[in-house]
Amino acid sequence: MRIIHNPPPRDFNAFVAGSPKGHILQSHEWGEVKRFTGWEPLRLAVSDRGTYRATALILKRRLPIFGRSLFYAPRGPVIDFRDKTTLDFLTDEARKLARSHRAIFLKIDPDLPAKEFADVTKFLKTRGFRKIDKGLSFEGVQPRFVFRLDITRSPEELLKQMEGKTRYNIRLAERKGVVINDNCTKEDLKAFYLLLQETTKRDKFLVRSYDYFEKLWDLLVSKGMAKLFMAHYQGEFIAGTLAFLFGDKCWYIYGASANQHRGVMPNYALQWRMILWAQSQGCRMYDLRGVSGDLHPANPLYGLYRFKKGFGAEFTEFIGEFDLPFSTGWYWLWVGMETMQARFYEGKQAIRRLPGLPVRLLSAAKRRLKATPGSAQQK
Repeated sequence: MRIIHNPPPRDFNAFVAGSPKGHILQSHEWGEVKRFTGWEPLRLAVSDRGTYRATALILKRRLPIFGRSLFYAPRGPVIDFRDKTTLDFLTDEARKLARSHRAIFLKIDPDLPAKEFADVTKFLKTRGFRKIDKGLSFEGVQPRFVFRLDITRSPEELLKQMEGKTRYNIRLAERKGVVINDNCTKEDLKAFYLLLQETTKRDKFLVRSYDYFEKLWDLLVSKGMAKLFMAHYQGEFIAGTLAFLFGDKCWYIYGASANQHRGVMPNYALQWRMILWAQSQGCRMYDLRGVSGDLHPANPLYGLYRFKKGFGAEFTEFIGEFDLPFSTGWYWLWVGMETMQARFYEGKQAIRRLPGLPVRLLSAAKRRLKATPGSAQQK
């Protein structure tokens, strides 16, 4: 076996797309998307007499501590994790690469369902990997819990296995006159982003800049690796989704909807159209992506779980995140900094949940600033 640095993009993608656990977040193009956001993509392939046995897209990020960096292989590496010889070889090569880039650890979160790969979890721990538990919701880098749908069956069979309410809402959207446009242009991306901003304001989460979505279009949509779907109703856009496609798999990545006309159920119609499109592209699996692992009905995210479950998909838990420290001292310093940051954020969130208090504090602070000579507000 030998290691290949920066393998040809076509060969790299062909191996990832053809692997049972290959993922678009390990594609050559995803590395270029992340380069736009400040990461440096590093690509490796393990070759055995001319045949690839493993690949890894490793994203490098510089840290604000003495020129150090971290490595992250999103949904990777792409390898048969039960092939211990190849996995050991690739891990050793990652260590060598880390020394030259001053990386303090490598984070991985492979596309491996926990119930099938419990033995892999045990093996990784014997090789120095440390399992990271970040809770049941969306605290991790990638969702630990998802819904996945086998779409090798006919459309009629897929509809039949859905919950009755889901089938009803798909047909309701059609009866109400919701039209799905699956032939969107880059001009439609602007309308989608406006809906996304409306959604983030309503549901209180952050969204990347419009430039980022333009980059997704240029690097993925233009190559047939992603597609935008928009729902029209009474002459206006009311919802939109963005799906990723790679190999025989499709992922629902982004969704947005207007505050108005939600009763005509555009999100159900969009999901159904994306499933049919994925089938037409030869996909075998449709991933509805993240949900919370806390399945109690009182959970604020339970509605998202119920929506995705309605499509007859399988609730899937992955083995989660693992860190491989290369420098123990620096690694634990980083973990401590990360923990402090998380606690600070949790404290801010707790303050925001106190009714009326943040508003009163902010108003008092503003009055004080205005009354203070040379204050930051006056400057």
